[in-house]
Parts: sequence; structure tokens; C-alpha cells
Amino acid sequence: MKVNAQSVNFNADQTLIDFLQTRLDKLETFYDKVISADVYMKVENTSSKENKIVEIKLNIPGDKFMIKKQCKKFEEAVDSACNSLERKLIKHKEKSRVQA
Repeated sequence: MKVNAQSVNFNADQTLIDFLQTRLDKLETFYDKVISADVYMKVENTSSKENKIVEIKLNIPGDKFMIKKQCKKFEEAVDSACNSLERKLIKHKEKSRVQA
């Protein structure tokens, strides 16, 4: 799967990009027709500890899924967003099976 990662207000290191790639590759086990993913990682200027935001836009044939999570660490936010995407992909796959 092709992953476009963009970091806003900071420079993402290679370990974070690698973690993101491996975590998103696991989504293909739930739905094998995933085309690409656009990931936006942002750091908000707030006093709260939960200032890391991850937005993932997943492109599949005929549809797009958008998930936005805010956590203390980027890894935690990516993991949480991918868990939500897994549930969405499973629901989408079940819906398409019923219609076919």
C-alpha cells in the first residue's frame, strides 16, 4: 500500500515513518483492496499533554475513510486510528458481501 505521510509543525523521524508504514500495511489483512493512505501528523501549540494529532485518509475503490485521533504520543494515536480503521474496513467488507 502506498502511504503519503506529512508532518506539520515538526520533522518526523524515520522510526515513526516505519512504524506508520508497518501498522497501515496490517490493514490489508482486513480488506485487500486498499489503494493508498494519506497521513497528516500535527503538533498543536497547547498546554495539554495530548497535543499530537494524527489524521488518516484511507482510499479504497469507491469510498474513502477518514479518521482523526489525538493522543500523547504519535505511536499511540496511529495505533488508535488504525484500530478504528480496522473496524470500518470489516464493516465495509461485510456490507459489500451482503449486497453482492
